[in-house]
Amino acid sequence: MKEKATFYHAGCPVCVDAQNAVESLVDRARFDLEIVHLGESPDRLAGAEAAGLKSVPALATVGQMIHLNHGADVSALKN
Repeated sequence: MKEKATFYHAGCPVCVDAQNAVESLVDRARFDLEIVHLGESPDRLAGAEAAGLKSVPALATVGQMIHLNHGADVSALKN
């Protein structure tokens, strides 16, 4: 069974670059990768925060949140 990986972003240029990198680097044989654009799916923000999201872009997998570069703080996504 594949492990779940979720990439969170807000659509900014930093996030789009990170998404392209993540999509090319994640081992799809091991991980089921979900891409979540929080600007388009704001209902997913609370769950992402509960999982440890502090800023985007970030990748949640195997019980940890990996923050990649820095596009925006979570507080900016709430406005």
